[in-house]
Amino acid sequence: MGNQEEQSLKEAKRAEKCAAEEAERLAKEQMRKKAYLAREQAIEEAQKERETKRSEKRAKEEIDQLAREQARREAYLAGEKAIAEAQEARKRKAEKLSPG
Repeated sequence: MGNQEEQSLKEAKRAEKCAAEEAERLAKEQMRKKAYLAREQAIEEAQKERETKRSEKRAKEEIDQLAREQARREAYLAGEKAIAEAQEARKRKAEKLSPG
């Protein structure tokens, strides 16, 4: 084999090795990208789930707060009605007792 043939063979092997290394590098890079995207997607889904739970909790708290406020209003109005009825009863009793 001549020196030029040897040189060509070495160049071909080097080019083949370089192509194999490049293919391996690209495969590793693709795997890293997939892993990164999977992590990002998992983080995003976890955030969405936490936000959904926060929204549900907030909605429940608002409903509970409205129910408490309504119960307070109803209790207040019932108290006011009882006071008014008691006053009216005293007024009638006083009118009945006073000579007229």
